[in-house]
Parts: sequence; C-alpha cells; structure tokens
Amino acid sequence: MAQIRPFNGIRYARGKDVDLSNLIAPPYDVLDDAQKAALQGKHPNNIVTVDLPFMPPKSVGPDEVYQQADTTIQSWLSAGILKKDARAALYPYMQTYDLGGRTHHRRGFIALVRLTPFGVDVMPHEKTHKGPIEDRLKLMHATGLQLSPIFGLYSDDRNEVTGLLFKNLIRPEQTATMDGVKNDLWSVTDSAIETEVIDLMKHRPVYIADGHHRYTTALQYQKDMEAKNGGPLPPNHPANFCMFVLIAMQDDGLLILPTHRLISGLTNFDPAAFKAAIGDNFEMTETPLGANRSAELATILNGYEAHTFGLYDGKTKKLFTLKLKNLDVLKTLEPKQSEAWRHLDVAILQRYMLDEVLQPKFAGGKDLAKGYTADPHAVLPEVDSGKHQIALLLRSTPLHALEELAKHGEVMPQKSTYFYPKLATGMVMNSLR
Repeated sequence: MAQIRPFNGIRYARGKDVDLSNLIAPPYDVLDDAQKAALQGKHPNNIVTVDLPFMPPKSVGPDEVYQQADTTIQSWLSAGILKKDARAALYPYMQTYDLGGRTHHRRGFIALVRLTPFGVDVMPHEKTHKGPIEDRLKLMHATGLQLSPIFGLYSDDRNEVTGLLFKNLIRPEQTATMDGVKNDLWSVTDSAIETEVIDLMKHRPVYIADGHHRYTTALQYQKDMEAKNGGPLPPNHPANFCMFVLIAMQDDGLLILPTHRLISGLTNFDPAAFKAAIGDNFEMTETPLGANRSAELATILNGYEAHTFGLYDGKTKKLFTLKLKNLDVLKTLEPKQSEAWRHLDVAILQRYMLDEVLQPKFAGGKDLAKGYTADPHAVLPEVDSGKHQIALLLRSTPLHALEELAKHGEVMPQKSTYFYPKLATGMVMNSLR
C-alpha cells in the first residue's frame, strides 16, 4: 500500500508583484510550439521554459537543452525567484472549474509517494513508450528536480484524508488561474495531521490517472542512482520517492471526460455498408440533426445505456447511434483479457470497430489515421472541414474500471481516460538533490 511523506517543496516566491498565473503551465505533453511561446510571452520565468526545453513534446533533444534547463532553474533559485520551503509539508491543492453549467471543486493534496514497481502499490492503466521517457529522464538528471506531479487516485469512501487536510484551512497561500481553472495551494506542517494522513494512506493503493511516463522515468532514475551508488539507496534517499497529486476517487469534483475518436484514411466508407458490417453486433440508428448541430452532437449519448456509441459521417453530414447487441463481441477476439477489459467501451471501439471493421473493410487494410478530442463541440469543425472523415463518440470510462483492471494486471487501450482539468505545472516542485 502507498507510503507517502511530506517534503520541502520548491515554489515561486510569493509577493504582491508576483502573479502566479503567468508562471504556471499545463503538462508539457499537451503543448505545441505556439502554446509554449504564448506561455513564455506571459513571463520570462514561466515554468514551461524548464519543463519543456525541447520541442516537440515526447521527443529527445540534444544534451545542451537539458543543461540549459538546469542553468535556468539554478539561476531562478539563486535570484530568489524560486524558494525551497524551510519545513517539510503536505500541500492541499484545490482546482475550481465550471463545466456543464456547474461549478466544481476538485480537492487533493501533493505529497511524495515511495516508488514501487507497477502493480505493487502503484497501479497503471496505460502503456508507456520509449521516447517520452528518454526526454523526461534527461531533464530529471540535468535539473535534479521533479517539475510536475503525477496525478494519482486512491479510494476513500468516508473522505477521511481530504477532510483532515482541509479541515482548518483558510486563505490559500498561492492562487493561480490557468485556462479558466483556479488553482489554490496550501501547506500543512502540523506533525499530528501528517502522521494521521500517512497512516491512513498506508492502507490504500494509488492508481495513476495521468503521468505514466513520468512515473516510469522516476523508476529509471532510481535505478540510475542505485548504479551510481553501487547498490541499493538508503531508504529515505530522494530518488526513492516521486511527487504526486493524490485525489480521492469519491471526490465530488473528480470528473472523467470521454475521448472521442476522429478517423481518416478511409477509402470507401458508406454508412449503409458500415451498418451491414456491424449488424450482428450493433444496432445502428440515424439521429436527425436540427439547427444546433454541435449541441445535439455533444449530447447524443445522454440518457443512453452503457455500450452505446455515436458516429458522425462528414460526407453525408449524418449522425447515428450504435447500440451494442452482443456484449461478448470481444470474447473470441481477446480471450486472454478479463471480462472487465472486454466490456470497456474503449476496448470494444478499438479492438472490434476499428481493428476488425473499419481498417480491413473500409481502409483497404491500411492503418487508420486517428485524432482525439475530449471536447464534443470540436467534432463538427474537425470533420466538416475535411481534416477527418468520421467521428466516433463514446461515453466516459467509469472510474471503477481502473480498480477492476488493476486486479487483473491489465491496462486500458490508448486514450481511455481524460481527467479534467489538467494539473498545473509550477505550483510546487520536488528536489532530488
């Protein structure tokens, strides 16, 4: 089970003339050149300069860019732009955002989690790839910092941990707004509270919601430090821990958005032919679109039962619902996977609809070109513009699926979950030196 501990966080210095909103950034892997430049345009000390030293994201740059990142961060520390907290703390963290006409508050806390192999105390739900890990590892070695937290989930039916940490908090120590989301941060240094939180977390595994590559990077960094040390590191060595934002699965502000698929590379797609191809397993019905097409497409799956998909065809400008008739559609295709995995909408979409129908029958067996969006209002512009040919819409992956698959040691297909909003990079950092 998870072993956590407080730490002496590195934060931007507080002051009346410091606007933290100009200094934080989204996770490095969602940014492009224009977005990086816009963040740097807000302030020369924006964290993106260090966290994303080489473009494009997830690719490895020359050693010089990582060395420059370290030079930059060290100069900020020397100048007092960044300061290390004198006392170790747990950092309550709240994000406030509007979605669906409601204001939501997602509450968690930032702490260090002891590194364990995947599947022991920390559970993954996605596969990792080599390129992003090489980039993050070079940056970690150069700067000696964990710059952005991993997004972790834990189960807490009675809200004990969050209730304890937020019980006596008043005004946030730091506040920043990013993409319309308000980020508030506090620090808790009360040893009695720390001890109780540490004890409560001992009984709970952590499930990675976002940051699989960063966790894998931390594991490799630990191995590198062990090799340098000539053997196992002392138990409390900084390389044995990794910075997380930990949020209870039962938190009212925790939302998972579906990630819709945008497909191109089709040579002969026709809705009628597609309906015939999936007829044994799906019931396909046209849903007429009215004047407000974008809003109707965004809400097409509201009220439908599980395992119902949407399909929008850019050529005919028609929208369809696809209702699964055969719950065992993946049983023969993936007999080694658990029933929980085979009943995931994202698994059914990927393994049956894309792999077994669209690619061989409507793309001449060639690889499909895929795009992704969690914003249903982005679907029509993407498809009607001709950038993509069709869109496949799906419902959110249920949160309990992470726990179910962890029991079987399984991971989900790519882009199965989109936790909104993204965590901010730059609220607090962790030194490995």
